[in-house]
Amino acid sequence: MSKGIVAKRYAVALFQLAKEKNIIDQIENELLVVKEVFTANQDLLEVLNHPKVKSETKKSIVKDSFTNVSEQVVNTLLLLVDRNRANVLAEVVSHFVQQANEYRGTEDATVYSVRALSEAELSAISASFAKKIGKKSLRLQNVVDKTLLGGVKLRIGNRIYDGSVSGKLERIERQLVANRL
Repeated sequence: MSKGIVAKRYAVALFQLAKEKNIIDQIENELLVVKEVFTANQDLLEVLNHPKVKSETKKSIVKDSFTNVSEQVVNTLLLLVDRNRANVLAEVVSHFVQQANEYRGTEDATVYSVRALSEAELSAISASFAKKIGKKSLRLQNVVDKTLLGGVKLRIGNRIYDGSVSGKLERIERQLVANRL
């Protein structure tokens, strides 16, 4: 069975638990922190996947490392460790976030701009583009990119809406080159 299918099963099960207890946001935030810990500490993942480390030791490491997260997240981590699937954690988190977004009618997006945008500007962008993609709202992450010259570029999933000055200049250049040939 592929890693993606396995990860999705764990994410669906955890999402159902979170939904029943009405703690979707809490679980999502905790999972993002856990993912960050695993990403920053590759040694932790190596130890949890190492065949010579006893299962009890691995479980003890997980319990000691994540004392501040909910029982549901810890139990999911213990289950992944017990079944030698700690390496699918990042995908479990991604699938959980995707399900949580669908449930809330939101979508994650990245806004690239020359300067940091204010909350009012981010809200306006969210409201405008959420309608275009059929969602209630967008959860925006603002990335400052000085190469844009001005305007903004928005990435929602695999779609890019480019309203930047540099993007417009590139399109004009392509048109001029195409017309010259």
